[in-house]
Amino acid sequence: MEEFDRLVEIFERLRGPGGCPWDAEQTHRSISRCALEEAYELFDAIESNDTEHMKEELGDLLLQVLFHSTIAKDLGEFTIRDVINDLAKKLIHRHPHVFGNTLADTSKDVIRNWEQIKQKEQGKRERTSILDGIPESLPGLLHARKVQSVVSRVGFDWQDPSGAIEKIQEELGEVMEALQKGDHDEIVSEIGDLLFSMVNYARLLKVDPEAALRKTIRSFKERFRAIEDEARTNGISLDEMTLEEMDRIWEQAKRSS
Repeated sequence: MEEFDRLVEIFERLRGPGGCPWDAEQTHRSISRCALEEAYELFDAIESNDTEHMKEELGDLLLQVLFHSTIAKDLGEFTIRDVINDLAKKLIHRHPHVFGNTLADTSKDVIRNWEQIKQKEQGKRERTSILDGIPESLPGLLHARKVQSVVSRVGFDWQDPSGAIEKIQEELGEVMEALQKGDHDEIVSEIGDLLFSMVNYARLLKVDPEAALRKTIRSFKERFRAIEDEARTNGISLDEMTLEEMDRIWEQAKRSS
C-alpha cells in the first residue's frame, strides 16, 4: 500500500541521521505510556461519535505502532513488516470457520473456537493459568472486568445477576464493619471488594463499568460547571457560595440535563 510505505519512509527519516533528535532518542520504555494515552483519546472520540476526531486519533495510535516497530528495527528485534505478517497469520489462524473447515454458525461458536485456539497458543508459552495473559497494567475497572469475563468462560460465575446484588450488599456491610473498627487497611480491602463486586454486577447486566462511570463523570462536570457559571454571573468566587446555593444550582442543572 503506497500510503503506508510512504508513512514508514517518513518515520524512518525522522529516526535516522539528520532527522528529529527527540524521535531518535526515544526507547520502547520512554514512550510506553503514549500508546495508552492515545488509546484513551480514541475512546473519547468514539464515545463522542466524533468521526473526524476518531480519524485523527486512529492515526496517532498507528504512529505508536510504527514508532515501536522502528525502534525495534533499529535494535535488530523486528520490523513493521514482521508485525503485519504476524497479525495476518494470527487472524487466519483464529478464524478457521472462514479460512479453514471449522464450523461456526453463531457468534457464540466463534467466541468458543477463539478461546480454544487462544488456550492452545498460551499453552505453548508455558502459562499455568487462564489469567496469565491479562496485562497487570490495565486500569482497575477494565482489569476487574477482564478477569471476571475470563473465569466466567469456564463456569466460575453467578447464574443470574441477583447473586451479584447479594454479594454487593454483603461487601457493603463489610465496609461498614471496617469503618466501625477504624482499621484503614481493612477499609481499603473491603472497598476494593465492593468495587470488584459492582463491576461484576455491571458485567452481568452487559454494562461496561468504565463507560458507565465516564458518563457519570461527564454529567458531574457539566453540573459543576453550571455552579461555576452562576458564580461568574454573580461576580463571586466559588468559596463565597454556600453549600445550599451550590446544591440548588446542581439540582437545577440535573433537572435540565
